[in-house]
Amino acid sequence: MSELKTSNAGRDAIEHASRDQLLALQLERMKWSLKHAYEKVPHYKKSFDAAGVHPDDLKQLSDISRFPFTTKQDLRDNYPFGMFAVPREQVVRIHASSGTTGKPTVVGYTANDIATWADLVARSIWAAGGRPGDIAHIAYGYGLFTGGLGAHYGAEKLGCSVVPMSGGQTEKQVQLIQDFKPAIIMVTPSYFCNILEQMEREGIDPRDSSLRIGIFGAEPWTGQMRADIERRSGIDALDIYGLSEVMGPGVAMECVESKDGPVVWEDHFYPEIINPDTGEPVADGEAGELVFTSLTKEAMPVIRYRTRDLTSLLPPTSRSMRRIGKITGRSDDMLIVRGVNLFPTQVEEVVLRIPELAAQYQLVLTRSGNLDELEILTEVRPEFDHLSVADRDVLAAKLRHAVKTYIGVSARITVQTSGLVERTLTGKAKRVVDKRSRQ
Repeated sequence: MSELKTSNAGRDAIEHASRDQLLALQLERMKWSLKHAYEKVPHYKKSFDAAGVHPDDLKQLSDISRFPFTTKQDLRDNYPFGMFAVPREQVVRIHASSGTTGKPTVVGYTANDIATWADLVARSIWAAGGRPGDIAHIAYGYGLFTGGLGAHYGAEKLGCSVVPMSGGQTEKQVQLIQDFKPAIIMVTPSYFCNILEQMEREGIDPRDSSLRIGIFGAEPWTGQMRADIERRSGIDALDIYGLSEVMGPGVAMECVESKDGPVVWEDHFYPEIINPDTGEPVADGEAGELVFTSLTKEAMPVIRYRTRDLTSLLPPTSRSMRRIGKITGRSDDMLIVRGVNLFPTQVEEVVLRIPELAAQYQLVLTRSGNLDELEILTEVRPEFDHLSVADRDVLAAKLRHAVKTYIGVSARITVQTSGLVERTLTGKAKRVVDKRSRQ
């Protein structure tokens, strides 16, 4: 494996390398990663052998399509440490998912992996406009979730002063932002909306705060939400992408100068887009499911990991590496309501087209007889709390029409006063409550 460069000069060089240089580096590193996984992880030896492929079969990057996928179920089946490619004693950090739908997925890191991760998050913060000496307020959750510690180590690596606030205690979040005057906040977009609401309740204009950069991730969010956040806060709102199974935050990062989708750090992660139904690769620009092969991970390499995130690969712009479009949803969070495919982000996009409505919403699914019923719970922005019930009914009718027109599904709409939709305090927003299986 090639030596990993962690200096500013090294990052600048690879971010602006020629496509030929990048492809050569990817091929070299992919050969190493396949060999490393095959020789050190029994699961990969078994799956490669069953598919009739060997690491030596990779002659060019496109040959990766001959290799089998890795799924979240594979990680659960090898719980806890079966996917590690190094002795457990060499694993210096262990993260894990919540495991709410089964066994948690466990991820391990060597010291080199942690250094690489920190460097890539530092690279990401730089791409967002952060610089050494900036104060970074981190409101991602700390602990087994990769967000808080990943952001923390990266911000320190860049040379920022880190405020490790974690999630929750929204009033204290506002107090520390007012007192410490950070330039950067790293947080889920839905929880940042909570912080903005708290500022407004306290009579603080968020546009007067010290914040100038928001690095938002851990959940899908739309262009409409970005516009809403930037209008209310006056910051640059940027999208960071990652997932624990691949590394954590910092797999891809949007650049402040272009704001046209997260740049995949392709020197460490090889992206593909596949048809989620057939598994066949699709061309750049076409929508499908995002798949990653790690190129430099030591403790836990992943080969063709199916993220379930739906997006497309876009050509390079501000960096020499390809971008991903906005995540439109997940292939495993798609809802089917009376035969219509529905993603929560589609609802968010429609909600935020109505100026009086806040970014908080929740989809409640029930069943009446053999028919699905969808209720969309929304609320007005605080400045519209004076609206009467009749006025809110008018907004509900407007949203109902828009949902039917743009998404193609009928829904019952409830428009409440501000603050009544369930909030997230420490992590990802709970956008869907599906009661159908309980009825």
